[in-house]
Amino acid sequence: MRELPWTPKQKEIISLGLSKHCKALLIDGPAGSSKSIISMYCGLKLLSEKKVSDLQLCRSAVESADNSLGAIPGDVKDKMGVYASPFHEKLNELLIPSQVQALINDSRINIIPPNYCRGLNWASKFVFIEEVQNFTCHQIATCMTRLGEYSKCILAGDSDQSDLPKWKSGWEPCLELFDTEEARENGIYVVRFTEDDIMRSELCKFIVQSFKKLKQSQEQVKDSWKPGN
Repeated sequence: MRELPWTPKQKEIISLGLSKHCKALLIDGPAGSSKSIISMYCGLKLLSEKKVSDLQLCRSAVESADNSLGAIPGDVKDKMGVYASPFHEKLNELLIPSQVQALINDSRINIIPPNYCRGLNWASKFVFIEEVQNFTCHQIATCMTRLGEYSKCILAGDSDQSDLPKWKSGWEPCLELFDTEEARENGIYVVRFTEDDIMRSELCKFIVQSFKKLKQSQEQVKDSWKPGN
């Protein structure tokens, strides 16, 4: 597995994610802050050390709030193909193609939408749940309660990029719910990246910061608006 030039903060989060005391890790942060690559690295590391049997990758099939491709033909595997591309991208950053294919052929990597998780029992598995800002509280609870003995789960999301109505997304409420000492005592941790942690590119950092300023400006206008103005 390739080692990347991790920053001190990334190394700290990887260490936490690999710790035996950590059962679930919730990572919030903007685009380009390495949430996904860190999560996938932790999963592959645990798999290579035989601490888990396989990787369960889960990602919402919610499309952009502004655009839709419509119905996608085929079975579940076909329908999830387009949504699985970010997982394959991260796998190929860390492994050579033949290693990725070998894991797929051996059923060491499985991709499943959240609405197919009910009734499952994830024991001795690494579970990576991405784009959690597009999950409801109910869906997050469904996924997290699948965790059995010797499993570890990392959930990654971006509070500013939800394609659900703000009142419907369960990500921020769950971040608050588990950012407590009691949760940490039970092995659940919350970490947050900021724009300063964006590593994708300086351009990405500039774009994220610019849209954050725009959002703040729009919220100020909305807060100052009164009927009759």
